Amino acid sequence: MTKEPEPVLTPLLDAIVFGADGLVPAVAQQHDSGEVLMLAWMNREAVAETLRTGRACYWSRSRGRLWRKGETSGQFQRLVELRLDCDGDALLLMVDQTGVACHTGRRSCFFRAVRDGRLETVAEVLIDPATPD
Repeated sequence: MTKEPEPVLTPLLDAIVFGADGLVPAVAQQHDSGEVLMLAWMNREAVAETLRTGRACYWSRSRGRLWRKGETSGQFQRLVELRLDCDGDALLLMVDQTGVACHTGRRSCFFRAVRDGRLETVAEVLIDPATPD
């Protein structure tokens, strides 16, 4: 069952353009370094919970449910600021990341780079990827 947000959040949520599937892409970025950590998806309820609690909550397309970042791993994202792009159809979450952001055990999900026409790993694993998130 979807939880209705507090009335104060309604205008903020109404400014977001959710896709036909009810989702909006959300980029998480470390607020002080500018490091891009991950891309995830949010539905209206996930955005409302994130704004209400100050902790990042996403929609897991694979699990078909809300995914509270760090709920089992302890790798939390504290929201510093939420931004909308010019069209309102993409979000930027400026966060303070505790630990790693990627399920592979790396700080960022963007750990591969194209260099000299080849795909190279540019960030090492920091924690055991078997740690649940």
